Amino acid sequence: MKVFVVEDEQRIAQFLKKGLTEKGYAVDAAVDSDTALERIVATSPDLVILDLLLPGSRDGIELCRELRARGVRSKVLMLTARETIENKIEGLDAGADDYLVKPFSFRELLARIRALLRRVEAVEPGPLVFPDLSYEPESREVVRGDETVRLTVREGALFELLLRRRGKVVSRSEIQARIWEDSFDLSTNIIDVYINALRKKIDGGDRGRLIETVRGVGYRVRDTGAAEG
Repeated sequence: MKVFVVEDEQRIAQFLKKGLTEKGYAVDAAVDSDTALERIVATSPDLVILDLLLPGSRDGIELCRELRARGVRSKVLMLTARETIENKIEGLDAGADDYLVKPFSFRELLARIRALLRRVEAVEPGPLVFPDLSYEPESREVVRGDETVRLTVREGALFELLLRRRGKVVSRSEIQARIWEDSFDLSTNIIDVYINALRKKIDGGDRGRLIETVRGVGYRVRDTGAAEG
């Protein structure tokens, strides 16, 4: 497995490179965002470990956005000393797959890496089309009626999960495990925040509520998409 480390703190970069190499990973590294962008696009590593604060023309958030914009599908594990929910949401919405706060244990880092690299997206390509809606996972565009909206990375992943289980309840714990890789405590309201954001974009106007809350269990997308009082 190829891992690319983007970290400007020499001590941390050397620690990561040495430790991961000893565990059998092929490791490359860069200390600034410009070099990292060029080399990641060229080499397509399996995983990018990305620091938030970087020298260069982009910080870690902007670099992650640019990688996703260029079609890079490598898993991204973001490292940062910032631990607020807002910072985590920003990183995940930029396209990161997981978020680890400094200081961290190397054992936890390895566990996060293993979890990310185990994820296999065995889904059919192309849009998900239903009588009242279509969703294109690649572009994250939802067409409902005569309106088209674009979702963020995390909104798109959550909406796709619900659509693929259309009519079935998806539990909060599964949403957390599938979308956030257990990065957040279920006692926080982050899932509710994203559900509300989806509803504002998709359920607006008189189109009827598509995303239902099953109290105490989770959420589902309605079978018919018909309006409900």
